Amino acid sequence: MSRAQVAFVLLASLTGAVYLAMTLVTLPHLRDAAGGLAPFDLRPGGYGAAQARALLDALDAPARQYYLSVQQRLDLVFPALEAVTLIVAFRTLAKGWLAVVLLIVAALGAVFDYLENHAVAALLRTGTVTDDMIAFASRWTLLKSVAVTLSLTALALLILRAVYLRMKR
Repeated sequence: MSRAQVAFVLLASLTGAVYLAMTLVTLPHLRDAAGGLAPFDLRPGGYGAAQARALLDALDAPARQYYLSVQQRLDLVFPALEAVTLIVAFRTLAKGWLAVVLLIVAALGAVFDYLENHAVAALLRTGTVTDDMIAFASRWTLLKSVAVTLSLTALALLILRAVYLRMKR
C-alpha cells in the first residue's frame, strides 16, 4: 500500500470512529435523556416547531449540557473529517466536472452541518425559542441531509463503477 492509501485508510477509520461514537454512544444517550425523542441530529427531514419544543422540553439541564459539550464536540470534528474523506475519495474515483461538483457537494455538507450545529446550540441555550429559530435550524438540518445523502450515494455508485471496471478487465 502506498503512503497515500495508508493515509486515506487512517482518515476513513478516524471518520468512522467518530461517527460510531456519535451513533452508538452520544445520540442514544440523548434519545434516552429525551424520553425516546430523537435528537435534532437524527431528524434528517427536519422538524417543526412542535417537535422541536417537545424535544427541548424533554431535555433537562444536564442533558442539554451533554448535547452542547460531548455531542457537539464530536460534531465539531466529524463534518470536516467526513468532507475530507469524501473529497479524497471523489478526487480518486471521479474526473472532470463530476469531480468538481461532488467536491462542492461534500464541502457544502460540512458547511451545512456546522451551521446546523450552531443553530441547534442556540436552541439549547436560549430560554425563549421562537418558531423562526426552529425553522432556521431545521433548514440547515435538511440541507445537510440532502448534501450528505447525495455525496454518499455518489460515492457508492462510483465504488460500484470502479469494481465493475476492475472486474471487466
